Amino acid sequence: MTTKAERTTKYIIETVAPIFNKHGYVGTSMSHLTDATGLTKGAIYGNFENKEALALAAFEYNRTILLNKIDEILGVNGGAMDKIGALLSFYRQYDVYTLEMGGCPILNIGVDAQNNNTLLAAAAKETIKDLEGKIALVLENGINTQEIKLPVPPLQFAKQLYTILQGAVAMGTMTRDRKYLMNTMAYLQHLVNNEIKS
Repeated sequence: MTTKAERTTKYIIETVAPIFNKHGYVGTSMSHLTDATGLTKGAIYGNFENKEALALAAFEYNRTILLNKIDEILGVNGGAMDKIGALLSFYRQYDVYTLEMGGCPILNIGVDAQNNNTLLAAAAKETIKDLEGKIALVLENGINTQEIKLPVPPLQFAKQLYTILQGAVAMGTMTRDRKYLMNTMAYLQHLVNNEIKS
C-alpha cells in the first residue's frame, strides 16, 4: 500500500510532466507548478530536492509512457514487416498521441535541455538510443528470418529510420501541419515495402 507521501509525489510528477514538456526546463516557472498542482512551493519541494530533480522525474515519467507504447507496438503479432508497419502507423498519429504529454518529450526536452540542463539532455539522448535499439532488434530479427534485407547493419538503418521519424515530428510540431507526419510515413512505408522487404 502506498503512503500519502508516495501518492503526493506521484501526483506531482503526473501533473507537472506535461508542463515541463511543453514549456521546457527554463520556461517552467514555480507559478506554473503551484497553479497546476494546487500545492505550495514548500509542498512541492518537500518531495523533490530541487527543480532539476523534479524536471528529470517528469521527463522519466513521459519517457516511460512513450517507451512502453513503443514496446506494445513493436510487440504486435507477426514478423518484422508487421512490426515496422505498426510503428509507422503509430507515427502517423504521433502528434495526437503526445498531445496530453505536451508534445513529443524527446524533441521538446532534447532540444530545450541542450544548453541548460546536462542531466535532462543526457536522459533524452539515452531515450533516443533505447528507441533506436528497439527498432534495430526488430530489423535484426527480420534479417534472421530472411523476411527483410538491409544494405547496412540493422542499428545503422534504425538510426536513419528514427532520424526521419523525428524529423517529421519536428517539422509537424514547428509548422502545426500534420501533413509532415502523414506524407513522411507514406514515403517510409513505400521505402520499407520496396527496399528492405525480401
